[in-house]
Amino acid sequence: MRKINLRDYYPFYQSDFFIEVEDEIAELFKLFERKEHADFERRRVHKAYYSLDANDGIERNVILLVLSPQEIYERKLSNQELYAAISSLPEKQAKRIYAHFFLDMSKAQIARIEGIDPSSVKESIERGLKRMEKFLKKL
Repeated sequence: MRKINLRDYYPFYQSDFFIEVEDEIAELFKLFERKEHADFERRRVHKAYYSLDANDGIERNVILLVLSPQEIYERKLSNQELYAAISSLPEKQAKRIYAHFFLDMSKAQIARIEGIDPSSVKESIERGLKRMEKFLKKL
């Protein structure tokens, strides 16, 4: 059995408070103290003094991007125009553009799935983008 001072481990103790604990528990306290000190040193060495968990609002502002009504309306219109432009394409071009840009598939993956040459997928997507550009300029 070892004697430990709870004031060393719990900041709300205003005066020394000694208790006897098992050796295993005293070792755990030492282990936690060493880990905390190692974390402090790691932050100090890497100059990582700031955290997004600092409750200063950075985290909330990044996660909850608040848009004005005008921005919401503009985004809605641009999305509608984009979907209208994709809908105006032939089915194969529309599927390839959707797979490449929305599903984040490479042109080689699309070609492998369709069983065709990757260069034809590339040409098809380029032609589709040009047609979409013409369609959007008419609007």
